[in-house]
Amino acid sequence: MADKKEFMTYKGKPLVRCGNELYYGSMDEPYVIHLVVKSTKDVNGLKVADKVAIQLMATDPDLSPRKQIVKSSEKAGLFLAMDIAEAWLRKALKTAQANKAN
Repeated sequence: MADKKEFMTYKGKPLVRCGNELYYGSMDEPYVIHLVVKSTKDVNGLKVADKVAIQLMATDPDLSPRKQIVKSSEKAGLFLAMDIAEAWLRKALKTAQANKAN
């Protein structure tokens, strides 16, 4: 039996990075966040994210890629981007759960 790979988490949700792209959330849930680091800057010899694009995306595979994008924005810095991403995801999942209960 294969070992189950554990992902790094942020506020209890998986956070997966591949190059300049990050996915926050679980593909088993109705929504995830897609972040793209558009530019970096040098701070004391360390590269840090400067401009980060954020997209709240529906995970429904039947939707076209354009319709999967529910909300998008661009923020200065990864901290601010993750802060808004977490709020968007929490609200979207709460709304989806409420709609499912009705």
